[in-house]
Amino acid sequence: MKPVTISTLREMKRTQTPIACLTAYDYSFASLLDRCGVDLVMVGDSLGMVMQGNDSTLPVTMADAIYHTRCVARGVQRALIVSDLPFMSYQRNAEQALANAGRLMSRGGAHVVKLEGGAPMADTVRFLVERGIPVCGHLGLTPQSVHQLGGYKVQGREQAAAEGIRTDALALAQAGASLLVLEAVPAELAATITRELDIPTIGIGAGTDTDGQVLVLQDMLGIYPRPSPKFSRNFMTGTDSIEAAIRAYVAAVKSRTFPGPEHSFHAA
Repeated sequence: MKPVTISTLREMKRTQTPIACLTAYDYSFASLLDRCGVDLVMVGDSLGMVMQGNDSTLPVTMADAIYHTRCVARGVQRALIVSDLPFMSYQRNAEQALANAGRLMSRGGAHVVKLEGGAPMADTVRFLVERGIPVCGHLGLTPQSVHQLGGYKVQGREQAAAEGIRTDALALAQAGASLLVLEAVPAELAATITRELDIPTIGIGAGTDTDGQVLVLQDMLGIYPRPSPKFSRNFMTGTDSIEAAIRAYVAAVKSRTFPGPEHSFHAA
């Protein structure tokens, strides 16, 4: 099979072919996800919680991100690898973001780097893209801002907040972002943004009308010892192996039977 590229994902959006994405942090799981048809493997800073046992993503370092990305890259032959820039590895200025994004790609093997934030990050996104760094944006519930947001809460339920996220999405796309993750936002807002943008959107708790879906692997397998979010689903239920669960997830995303109404949020 041909490797998945940004152009592949754009064509999937054009043809309304859902994009299946999961997180991975090591060689073995990355290889399994790749064999099961996952289009996009995300090395999320969620590793700080599900791998390291922290209460948030904030303690993840650049060394952590590079190490886990490198492990994943060794296991992937087809899928596109998107890797998170950790907290405070890109916010200082565009030059800092460029240096760390370069490390994540050259030393880690990432194909795309992901960063959080809206219009204030647009100049940084543009700076990276102009220098050959593909960028994935992340709006809505942005875990690196958990303390500012007051916890892991749905974002954009009120009209003004929803319009702010929509404006941020347009700013990131205009700055040259290749992809956009929408996390824990009303399904109606995610659908509007998806229609308005030329770039693919990847939803997590954002309803069924985004161009793709992502879940944290440990939530999707039901092995994270802490409570999983409402928008997740344990795909191990009713299956007899981890591989079967991953294939069931991919099939559910492709058929748009996941997420269901019970995994979505709505405007106030």
